[in-house]
Amino acid sequence: MNPSKPKQTFFYRNGLSIVFTSLFVLTLLAQAVTGWYENNAERKQDKVPPIDFTTYLQSGHFISATFENFESEFLQMALYVLLTIKLRQIGSAESKSLDEPEDVDKEPEPHKDAPWAVKKGGWILKLYEGSLSLTFILLFLVSWYLHLYGSWLDHNDQNAINNQPPDSMTDYLMQANFWFESFQNWQSEFLSIASIVIFTIFLRQKGSPESKPVDAPDMQTGK
Repeated sequence: MNPSKPKQTFFYRNGLSIVFTSLFVLTLLAQAVTGWYENNAERKQDKVPPIDFTTYLQSGHFISATFENFESEFLQMALYVLLTIKLRQIGSAESKSLDEPEDVDKEPEPHKDAPWAVKKGGWILKLYEGSLSLTFILLFLVSWYLHLYGSWLDHNDQNAINNQPPDSMTDYLMQANFWFESFQNWQSEFLSIASIVIFTIFLRQKGSPESKPVDAPDMQTGK
């Protein structure tokens, strides 16, 4: 064993997924607890009884807030994966080269370490070739529906508190509130993509695969 080589522990090999999954679980729990307190504070102002934590997790308030964020993230990733196939940005570490061939564009060839879908070929391979964007699109659509469902439940809860009749989901979909919730999240995701695409032209982070080498020219495109 090469003594200069880092010991490849389980965490060393999987650190990114472990850290970000842990952060996701912790922040989701924090969102649930703080959202429960916030919702009960609103209910107190409306002079209606508070709800317990388990009931809150099934409420429109929690479902809407959670999937409103999921929806925008999956939309961001689906568009990012698809648009970077054809679109370029000179100087960006997030762009494919302007004129050099890229490994990601070559036709897949079966070999002993290739994924099973590549070895299988045919329609399975064709589906696998687009599986990343298809998965993000599916997750976006599911999250969009659950955001709509939760927001609709929360809206009708407020209607009940205010002694107003409930709206159908179709009627609610035509109202501004749901789309306001969506667009305020979508625009922030588009801003974050634009930021990393543009900032990586001129700025660097030593050691990060999301940056060009520190001494790379500004107009060098790709990592």
